[in-house]
Order: sequence, then structure tokens, then C-alpha cells
Amino acid sequence: MNSASSQTPVRSAQLGSATGPALPKGLAAFLVFFSSGAVLVLETAALRLVGPYVGVTLQVTSSVIGIALAAIAYGAWAGGWLADRRDPRTLLAPALVLAGIATAVTLPAVRYAGEVLRGGAASAILLLVALAVFVPAMLLSAVTPMVVKLQLSDLRRTGQVVGRLSSIGTLGAVTATLVTGFVLVAALPSTVILLGLAVSLGLSGLILGGWLRRTAGEQLTGPARVSASLAVLGLLGAGLTTIAPNPCDIETAYHCARVETDPGRASGRTLLLNSARHSYVDLADPTHLEFAYTRWIGAVADVIAPAGRRLDALHLGGGGFTVPRYLTATRPGTENVVFEIDGGLVELGEEKLGLRQGPELRAVVGDARMLVAAEAAESQDLVVGDAFGHLVVPWHLATREMAAEVRRVIRPGGGYVQNVIDYPPLRLIRSEVATVAAEFRQVALIAPPAALAGEQGSNFVIVASDAPLPLAAVRDRLSEVDPGAVVLEGAALQEFVGDALVLTDDYAPVDQLLATA
Repeated sequence: MNSASSQTPVRSAQLGSATGPALPKGLAAFLVFFSSGAVLVLETAALRLVGPYVGVTLQVTSSVIGIALAAIAYGAWAGGWLADRRDPRTLLAPALVLAGIATAVTLPAVRYAGEVLRGGAASAILLLVALAVFVPAMLLSAVTPMVVKLQLSDLRRTGQVVGRLSSIGTLGAVTATLVTGFVLVAALPSTVILLGLAVSLGLSGLILGGWLRRTAGEQLTGPARVSASLAVLGLLGAGLTTIAPNPCDIETAYHCARVETDPGRASGRTLLLNSARHSYVDLADPTHLEFAYTRWIGAVADVIAPAGRRLDALHLGGGGFTVPRYLTATRPGTENVVFEIDGGLVELGEEKLGLRQGPELRAVVGDARMLVAAEAAESQDLVVGDAFGHLVVPWHLATREMAAEVRRVIRPGGGYVQNVIDYPPLRLIRSEVATVAAEFRQVALIAPPAALAGEQGSNFVIVASDAPLPLAAVRDRLSEVDPGAVVLEGAALQEFVGDALVLTDDYAPVDQLLATA
């Protein structure tokens, strides 16, 4: 009696295996590591893939993360459900091949759909991100529970098997995130990354299917043929990428960039980043300022010091290097230092936008917040803030703490001009003016009257200094270069700002403030 009772737990602990022997530990680890890592490669690449159409905002980033997590959840559930009803050996290879096909088809699907779904509407963002991520990520996430099922032959080792494979999957995801962010994105276009991933998944599925067929016998012949047929379909789907519209001339580490020639001005070039017009450069005439906001910045730069006097100017954000080239041309001897986080834009500027580095214009690649902190106090006559992540100033460059750093490096009598884009109800520009005014004694705002009235979106240029601003001279200069712009100051500016939020490093919801109500 005691003997029989003591053996009962042993018998119940033996699952046996209706599906045959477990996979080799090394193969099981590879499949979990590879499939989990592939999901994170997809997630990182998806942000770049949808950026040209819906921007790279907090909402877009949150959508990519959220939809990827949803795909992982549904994939894990579906994979476990199927593994309990079918031999996982018949499912693993097709899952990898199908994931490869879905990854390949993602490129043309997003590029065709992106042309229709352009803009920042929440529905457009979610739909485009879902096209980029959901199906391949769900298929890949089904692999781990299938592998786990194949490895569970003894209930006494369930925790060990599940824990080991879970940790391997997490390591795969971490490794893929770091490699993609630090290496792949910097070295390869998104098209190459995704097609390379698609091919890797397809080949892995075919190789796995062949190996399983040889080791498991004729029962897997059918699935192997299915995998081969799916691989052919995947190649056909990937071929659509060659005819799909591509919004990029080049991909930098941060942007999908394109340079267009102005049909009305042979020497004019427009720089588009993620399909938004960011800069205009006249290769033959650096004093030509096409965009209104650059004329406003130029007007302030023209009167902040006597005409022709050299300046020490610091630029936060390079883009097309329009304003630095303007100062070099109008104030010979000026030393322009440009902090640009995207080294690819510096190279593009040198290749296509007339950028020539030298003693009067020098680009430093890096994050402006970090680089400004390293600048000497009272070392600059003029600081120009023109850094953007799509259409919004990066949050860490829009806070009171950043304004304090800018104020620290400006000499007495010097000034700060900052470009901001906003749309009705103008919550972002009101907050940014309040933020700058919390650090600088004198603040003014340049914009079109209709924009100040909340009737349209526009660029706004904040002008700030601890010394009295030469606003009369600014107005006179604006009357020459852009008579439609007005300068708001004093009580009128205070009324415009109202009780707007002062942005800080602890709380700076710039993306939400920019979003229209």
C-alpha cells in the first residue's frame, strides 16, 4: 500500500511525449533566442518605417511599443493553444517561414498605405503601425510556447525548462534591441534590415523543416512542402518592395531624408525629413531665406549687433544649415558652431546643400543638451534653437533647465532665438514662452497675426535676452523682409501666455501640448 502510494506521484510526473522526443537543447535555445530577438528588430525598424508618414512622436513610439506587446501576447496565447492541439514539430517551420513572408510584405504594405494615411491622426498611426508590426510579431511570438511544449517531458522540471527558455527569449530581445539601435540602424537602411530579417526567417524555417523531416520521418513531409511553397510566395511578396514608393533618398540614423530641387529657382534646395519640409537652401545665395521663420531669425541676427560685426553664434540643430550660412555671409568672421545630433545630416549637407566646414562654420555631432552643458559661461553672442523631432522641439531642449543652460552661455547683451511649431489651440507655444520667460528677463514673440489669434498653425520665433531687446529695430527689419509678421511683447505677450505650464525636466509633455484639441 505504501509502496503503491509512493509510486503514484512518480507516474503522474511523467508526461511521456505524444509528440516524440524533445528538441536538442541548443536548437530549442536558438529558436527562442532568434524569434524573440526578431520581434525587437521589427519593433525598432517599424518606428523608422512609419516615421516618414506619421512622424516620430511620443504617440507613434507608444503605438509601436503597445502594438508589439499586443502581438506578443496574442502570439504567445495562440502558439500555446495550437501546441496543445497539434504536434508543434508540424508548426514551427511554417511559423518561421510565414513570419519571414509577413516581414517582407510589411515594406510594400506600409509604403503604399503610408501614402494614404499620412498625418498625425491617432487612427492613422495605429493602423500603419499595426501593418508594420502585428502579424510578423504575432507569428514569431508563437514560437516560444511551441518550443516549451516540446521540451516538457517531466513535470518535475517544468519550472526549470520554462524559466530557462523565458530567460533565453529575454536575452534575445535585449541583444536584438542593442544591436539594432547601436549597429544596424546606423549602418543599414530600413529596407535592408527588414529584407535581411525576412530572408533569415525564411531560410531558418526551411532548414528547420528539412531537419525535422529527416529526424521525424514521413509525417512531416507535407509541412516541409508547405514551408517551401510559402517561401516562394514570400519572395514574390518581397518583390513588391522594388516597385513600392520610397519616400527617402537616404536614411540617416534618425531621419528619412530627401533633397528636392526648387522648380522655380535652379539653385534652391528643400530638405525634407520624414516628409516634412525642414530647411531651404539657396546654393548660389546664402543670404536668401525662403522660409518665413528663417527671415525672422535673420532679422533678429541683423540687429542684435552693429552691422558687419562678427558674432560667436551657437546653433542647436543644423538641418540644412541655412541660418549658419546666412550669418557667415552677412557677418564675415562670425564663428558658427552647430550642434547636430544626426551625423548623417551633416554628411548630406556637405554633399547636397552647400555646407562647407571651416573656421567660420563647424558642425559638432551630438545631443545639444549634453553639448551646451559643456560650453563655457558667457561664451556666445547669439544662440539659435532650431532642433526638432519631426514637428516638435525635443522635450529635453524645451524645459526651463535647458533655458537656464542657454542663458548661462550667453554674454551680457547677447540673445536667444528659438523656433517652435504649433497649431490651435496653441498650448505648446504658450508653454514654451512661459518657460523661456521664467529664465530670461526680456522676451518677445514673432509670428503671423492669424497664428497669434489661434486661426492657423505656424512657426513661432521666441526672442529672449537679459538685456533690453532691440524690438524697434527688429520691427523695422521685419517690415523689409516679411511685413506680415508681428512682434508681441509686454502686457500683450503676458495676456497671450496666460497661466500656461512652465515646462521642466520633471514634466514636459510637448507632444501632447502640440496635439490639436
